[in-house]
Amino acid sequence: MTRSELVERIAARVPNLTMKEIESIVGVVFNGLTEALAAGDRIEIRGFGAFSVRSRKPRVAINPKNKNKVEVPAKNILHFKTGKELHNRLNASA
Repeated sequence: MTRSELVERIAARVPNLTMKEIESIVGVVFNGLTEALAAGDRIEIRGFGAFSVRSRKPRVAINPKNKNKVEVPAKNILHFKTGKELHNRLNASA
């Protein structure tokens, strides 16, 4: 789902808001999530999941094309863990 598809789905469910208002709300929510993660905070949405930032140590990797060793610097990565309700819905058909 893209951002514009999300806006369209919200507009279909909430007809009393304009598309501009919905786009603004979605933008504020995403910016808030981005700022919180950039600050190193953890975001938990009950029933959906939790986002957190994890650090990766620097390491030496091997380029598979030429087998040369490459230094990979330390970096932060986004980690997502599904909530119980989402996990159960994803695995209900399995």
